[in-house]
Amino acid sequence: MKVVRAFVGFFANKSIHELSERLRKEAGYGIVGKWVEPQNFHITLQFLGDITERQAIDVIKNLQEIAKRNIPFKLTYKGLGVFPDTKKARVLWIGVSRGSEKLKNLAKNVERMNARVGIPPSPKGFVPHLTICRIKQYDRKVLNNLLNKYRTIEFGEEEVNRIALISSTLTSVGPIYTVVEEFHLGV
Repeated sequence: MKVVRAFVGFFANKSIHELSERLRKEAGYGIVGKWVEPQNFHITLQFLGDITERQAIDVIKNLQEIAKRNIPFKLTYKGLGVFPDTKKARVLWIGVSRGSEKLKNLAKNVERMNARVGIPPSPKGFVPHLTICRIKQYDRKVLNNLLNKYRTIEFGEEEVNRIALISSTLTSVGPIYTVVEEFHLGV
């Protein structure tokens, strides 16, 4: 049985690319890492890891049901943050303000339904964010200045109107994401 590395989420609009480029230039050599390619900007509702074809079919059925029960909503991208913290930053991300609670509820629904088919929820909990850089090394002062400068800045909004099962193939030049199945909310 074939196994695929996958997650549930949706791709973000490409307008985030301009912001990411500006932040990358501003950070200069103060933040070194793999900056996310524009076509790969996404929000993960649940990382599934390696799943079988049978589990993928179950997840697709779950997403279809979840999509029917949820209507589209707007979210606003706001502020910057890091995981796990500024002392050991590994991921630089853009946060979500408006729409954050709806996004959390959507993620909770996905995890609840997928737990029924043997996919455990994330032990870390869901934090609404969009990863823009996987950090390899950084200057703490540069990072803190960037985080403080953009803490309250809004970066735009987007309508969340779909959810998808997305496969992730890791390569030496970065991940390749492929939509396995996508469902529009409220349909």
